[in-house]
Amino acid sequence: MPDDAESRPGSATSLVRSVIGLYLRRLDGWIASADLIALLEDLGVPAALGRTAIARVKQKNLLVSERNSGAAGYRLGEDAAAMLRAGDRRIFAPRRMAAGDSWCLLSFSIPEHDRALRHQLRRRLRWIGCGTVSPALWICPAFLAGEVEEILDELALREHSTVFIATDARGAASLRDSVATWWDLPRIAALHEGFIAESSGLLSTSPTDGADAFSRYVRGIDSWRPIPYLDPGLGVELLPAHWAGDHSEQLFARLGARLAEPALAHVLARVAPN
Repeated sequence: MPDDAESRPGSATSLVRSVIGLYLRRLDGWIASADLIALLEDLGVPAALGRTAIARVKQKNLLVSERNSGAAGYRLGEDAAAMLRAGDRRIFAPRRMAAGDSWCLLSFSIPEHDRALRHQLRRRLRWIGCGTVSPALWICPAFLAGEVEEILDELALREHSTVFIATDARGAASLRDSVATWWDLPRIAALHEGFIAESSGLLSTSPTDGADAFSRYVRGIDSWRPIPYLDPGLGVELLPAHWAGDHSEQLFARLGARLAEPALAHVLARVAPN
């Protein structure tokens, strides 16, 4: 499961993950301990709290300790690069259904003695944006089918499940009304509204310097990061009028356009050899 699911946006641990995801690959996969702590301090995270958060991230194998030219530091874990690439697609290139696009449905029947696996499956399906038709029948846009099948493989639940790709969904209620019961749309809208409030503040004035641009950008990304996982990208015709996600996505684009380059410049200056 992506580490994003296990940290609250704005927490020290979440900010460490955001910094790693945004910049460590740009730094050839390694950063000195002192530089990472300094970047976290630029985000308002005290050094002691930063070290604790880094230790938590290391426990998830996102980072491993490694010395480089005598300096203590951290390198991306063995499987971290692939996870971050998958996260990039979700975060920076979210997809949206068009009218007539297919659906993916997952039906499963897991024995009671494996109920812990059943709980894990439901938790992970919810995290990638699936909706619930019934406790054992879940639905999502068909472009998420690969992620659904990846979860089944990782949990070794193929023999207890069947994946369907369907082009139509018919019931007593309209598809739009059904979607409103399959997903918690008010909760998803609230996530977008929270990001709108956060990013509007970050964009209301110009940064005072590179450190300020870095802090605003990383905090904006950290606030946005869970949304493209929990919002499945339903078609606009299936969503309530004046859907908050439209404005949210526009502000996310503005955040990157205004702050990504000065934030990166600050990081490169911070980690440059003295």
